[in-house]
Amino acid sequence: MIYRFRVTLNGDETTFRDIEIEATNSFEDFHNVILQSFGFDGMEMASFYLADEEWEPLEEITLFDMSDEEEDEEKEPSKKLIMQEIQLEDMVHEDQTRLVYIYDFLNLWTFMVELAEITERDESINYPNLLFAQGQLNFSIEDDSYSEEDQEDRYALENDEDMDLFDDNGLFDDIDDFDELDSFDDNWN
Repeated sequence: MIYRFRVTLNGDETTFRDIEIEATNSFEDFHNVILQSFGFDGMEMASFYLADEEWEPLEEITLFDMSDEEEDEEKEPSKKLIMQEIQLEDMVHEDQTRLVYIYDFLNLWTFMVELAEITERDESINYPNLLFAQGQLNFSIEDDSYSEEDQEDRYALENDEDMDLFDDNGLFDDIDDFDELDSFDDNWN
């Protein structure tokens, strides 16, 4: 069977991808298709979450098991759901059609993923298949979320300009101030 999903950027109904993928593919396969279709480099962590009708996350499916083994022994053992170990059809079906996908936990790229249709395999198509793409993600440093000062600092760093990192806070205005600091005074043992 083939699953047809719509993957929409949270808060932007104009940026989405329609993806076909085999039901027997793993969540890791689906993760990789989403990354490619939106242009991510794949260097950050990600998770899928089963979601209810209000898009509230229910159960996490992680890219890797990052739990501490000692910590797990102290607590009641719980089965971690790992993307490469679970097929889409194991968790997604007609009664469970919604997922939340988060990529890069620092920037929190959040996507609403909804199963739109379950269909038969078309032998003339190679799966996974990007059916439709609309909108682009803005990865640019020049977007509105960065201040003009941030952009200037980024430009200076990228162009190897000499920057005084202490000016913003007024610390060490003069290089002689460093002489007043003695990290190993006579009382240090």
